[in-house]
Amino acid sequence: MNITVINGTEIKGVTFKMKELFLEHLRDKADITEFYLPKDCPSFCMGCKTCFLKDEHKCKDREYVEKIENAMLEADLLIFTSPAYVFHTTGAMKTMLDHFGYRWMPHRPAKEMFGKRAVIITQCLGSGEKSTAKDIKDSLSWWGISDIRVISFKLMSEIDWNRIPKKRRVVFEKKLYKSADKVRNIDYTIPARSSLPVKLKFYMVRMLQTGLGKTDPEYTDYKYWKQNGWIDDVRPWKQ
Repeated sequence: MNITVINGTEIKGVTFKMKELFLEHLRDKADITEFYLPKDCPSFCMGCKTCFLKDEHKCKDREYVEKIENAMLEADLLIFTSPAYVFHTTGAMKTMLDHFGYRWMPHRPAKEMFGKRAVIITQCLGSGEKSTAKDIKDSLSWWGISDIRVISFKLMSEIDWNRIPKKRRVVFEKKLYKSADKVRNIDYTIPARSSLPVKLKFYMVRMLQTGLGKTDPEYTDYKYWKQNGWIDDVRPWKQ
């Protein structure tokens, strides 16, 4: 079992502790690759559109993006962690997700993503955990991932793990262990099933790409869809 973890911060605080507790029940049967942001993807997407209109390999930040992408494509399970920063994911996580805009379904999604499983771990002081998870989940869904589990926590009053009341820490630990056990028991030789919302997105984009192809058969995204057979009868969730 291969796991790729994308940490939305380099700070080893509460979110880090929760992620470590989750992985505690998986380490004995998994090879784990971790990335810490912004260290492992330090540059902003500049909106040059090179990845959209030409070739993603010509991105100025390809040395960072390619390492993360290869690890995600090889993984059986993807884990994304982020505390809530002003009701949203960290700027570093948003920066990384921006770099994968070309992998959104209206462009050139990777067929491997349609069978992936993902877990999002978030926590907040008071509120914001839902919108934080949604920031990440939006990208995963548009990449083609259907099986997305969200594990979120409200800290209420403390941002230091050791100062959180013991009874509350125990509740957090039990929730993380229970979720980890469920993930551990999945048969990863069987790809995740694509959901109806993901399939509907695919078919809507397929209509769009078919129209664009009639106008410009050399359009980069259309050529990608055509080469994968998606304009015809091939479907990424059946490969």
